[in-house]
Amino acid sequence: MHNINSIHIIHGDLLTQEVDVIVNPWNRNFIPWWLLLPQGVSGAIKKKAGFRPFVELSKVGILPLGGAVLTSAGKLPYKGIIHVAGLNAFWVSTEKSIRQSVRSAMQIVNEQGFQSVAFPLIGAGTGGKKAELVQQWIMETLNEQPTDTQISIVIYKK
Repeated sequence: MHNINSIHIIHGDLLTQEVDVIVNPWNRNFIPWWLLLPQGVSGAIKKKAGFRPFVELSKVGILPLGGAVLTSAGKLPYKGIIHVAGLNAFWVSTEKSIRQSVRSAMQIVNEQGFQSVAFPLIGAGTGGKKAELVQQWIMETLNEQPTDTQISIVIYKK
């Protein structure tokens, strides 16, 4: 089992982390990505990765709330991007959607054998939840997951 000491809290930029994969806090994928104005983490990923990961994501269809899907990383130097459906149809995150997003992302990490992953604070920006609460939920959920993966939670700092 994971213990709390193997999860690293980093104040910085998700897109500069030296990890195998990053997590993109996404929505349920029911609105085509090209209609959405880039915001927050997803907007930064789209700017630096290019459209390819989002085109791949569009082919998956609607995601269940808290679901996750792996795509290529586009122009980013990662082995992939894990997109999680942390926002519901009203663009709001909930404790349940955040915790399930973490579980779904870690399932992909473990299945694919990734050695390291970086999570943003899923649902703290557009989703409207307080950063401290989101961090607590993510940490608690990660501590329930058996894994040897190096995990970082990146708190955005300009």
